[in-house]
Amino acid sequence: MSVSNEGEKRKLSNEDWINLTNFFVGNNTRYRENIVIPKNLGPIKVKTDEEKMVEAAFESCAFKSFMSCVIGYGLGAAIGLFSSSMGPPSVEIEQQTAKQVFKEMKTTTLSYAKNFALIGLMFSAIECTIESARGKSDWKNGTYAGGVTGGLIGLRAGIKAGIFGAAGFAAFSTAIDYYMHSR
Repeated sequence: MSVSNEGEKRKLSNEDWINLTNFFVGNNTRYRENIVIPKNLGPIKVKTDEEKMVEAAFESCAFKSFMSCVIGYGLGAAIGLFSSSMGPPSVEIEQQTAKQVFKEMKTTTLSYAKNFALIGLMFSAIECTIESARGKSDWKNGTYAGGVTGGLIGLRAGIKAGIFGAAGFAAFSTAIDYYMHSR
């Protein structure tokens, strides 16, 4: 630091400023070996790049949608099998053969399985898209996705059913949103 006389202000040279900023700011490069990880919850392992890639693949919208479709198919098949075994027999009055019973059970089971798979796929894809667009992961994503999914499924029955299905679910989700935030 250079000082002229007692009455004058102290002035820092360029070299002094550089030394001072290096002292306070420090080195801008950070090395992986210098990372401090608290071990109060047990040993922590830093993930490798391969582990991060696999984790990103499992958390992608495509994988989540595919798994929802597969799991929905399995759940729908189980519920369809139960429903067909407990449901009333067909309209025919004469006695059915075992082959006809199993064929009817297969039809009902596959129908439930396909419907559950479609709903699972649609809901998961729409929810993941909404979550990605909003940048938040909260209960509203599922509510909005349910409204859109309900509207799209209602469109299969016609435009009026789709509009009323989406509007009804939008009103329902708005009421839930109001209730949750009024507390």
